[in-house]
Amino acid sequence: MKQYIIVLGLISEEATRSFFGIKRYAQVKFAFTINNISVNQHQMMFLTILLTIGGVIIAIIIGNPIINDLRREHWRRQPFSTRWQQFLEQNVPIYRHLPFLLKQQLQSHIQVFLAEKQFIGCGGLDITEEMKLTIAAQACLLLLNRNTLYYKDLSVILVYPTAFIVPREVKDNAGVYSQERQVLEGESWAIGKIILSWEDVKQDTDSFGSGANVVLHEFAHQLDHEQGSTNGVPLLDSKASYITWAKVFSQAYQQHCSKAARGESTVMDYYGAKNPAEFFAVATEVFFEKPRLLKDEYGQLYEQLRNYYHVDPSEWSRAT
Repeated sequence: MKQYIIVLGLISEEATRSFFGIKRYAQVKFAFTINNISVNQHQMMFLTILLTIGGVIIAIIIGNPIINDLRREHWRRQPFSTRWQQFLEQNVPIYRHLPFLLKQQLQSHIQVFLAEKQFIGCGGLDITEEMKLTIAAQACLLLLNRNTLYYKDLSVILVYPTAFIVPREVKDNAGVYSQERQVLEGESWAIGKIILSWEDVKQDTDSFGSGANVVLHEFAHQLDHEQGSTNGVPLLDSKASYITWAKVFSQAYQQHCSKAARGESTVMDYYGAKNPAEFFAVATEVFFEKPRLLKDEYGQLYEQLRNYYHVDPSEWSRAT
């Protein structure tokens, strides 16, 4: 007669909250007790197999976030190619104006980004190293100085040679729906894809400071979606942060919509008046491209974006 007690694990929720999605601690203890029975060799073998399978499942659940962190740390520690660094200095203007420590941090993020995301050329376009670096550098600009999930829902970046055409169902003022074809420079999907026009990416990169940047715009939508919906409210630190964000962004959005309706001059593109999600994306573009002008026109909005992105582009050299 034997008693077998097998404890498969004691799990701290703090270590695994990224998987389970809750903040409190939880203990999960798996115990199997076999009392007052004779366990022959076959039964023990079967029990061992079951426990092994259970252990593997638990290891996958707990280990995935840990493995991801270790893998990303490995990529971050790799030497950054001199050729890549020279390319960024020569071809991505914003990179030249970053403080030294932010340049180093951006390089690390780029290596993780390129290792995790797949680039696919569309419309006959062959993806080049230049394209990957140009897009990755600006996408990772939004990740500096903060805990990042590296656009956790994004897996694929589709790149077209030029602007692309997509079918859309639109509703007119009478409530009648119809089909139309829209020409787009970029589009962000909640199901793991971003679509970009390389022609527009290159143009916006070369004219950094114009206030228009399709890469920043579409990747801001990805950040916006991290809390579950794309509505102009990204994942914030606390309940108080959400309250302040809602108040400031609501006021700024209404102000922007009024200016757009009257045709008044403003630092932000009128496209931001379409809805709160587009307002956040357009505000992000201007925050990095025209920080001082945004700060002058929308001071409280600028402060919220600075708190969220944990950088202050107005302090970088040659900021406008």
